[in-house]
Amino acid sequence: MNKIIFHLAFPVTNIPQTKAFYVDGLGCIPGRENPHALILNLYGHQLVAHITKEPLTPQKGIYPRHFGLIFTQEKDWQQLLEKAKIKQLNFREEPKNRFLGSPLEHHTFFLEDPFYNLMEFKYYRYPEAIFGSSEYTEIGDR
Repeated sequence: MNKIIFHLAFPVTNIPQTKAFYVDGLGCIPGRENPHALILNLYGHQLVAHITKEPLTPQKGIYPRHFGLIFTQEKDWQQLLEKAKIKQLNFREEPKNRFLGSPLEHHTFFLEDPFYNLMEFKYYRYPEAIFGSSEYTEIGDR
């Protein structure tokens, strides 16, 4: 294994519900599991759902906390969007285009899991906007 893999741990309260959303819904590949945690493979990146007894509450908006993926091929973004619709996953924000007509133009949608964790999935029309285009100040919808 020679590539770097992203890792994210996040809170959940129920492993079967976690599997229903992430495995059956998003298509993650399940890994090791015990009564307290579940490892998930999301497009080659490691997510670890950890059981918490702390009360979980929804954020008022999509900021500041969310995680997700940036697709480099529009068709891959579109395929996940269609899968999410077919599986009737909870869209926190419906698909839309941001910064239309600018070098920052991208497609985005947000999902919310049963534990209020928010995920954003993007496709940038111009790949240099992912990390570059520093002459622009627009970030998100604020």
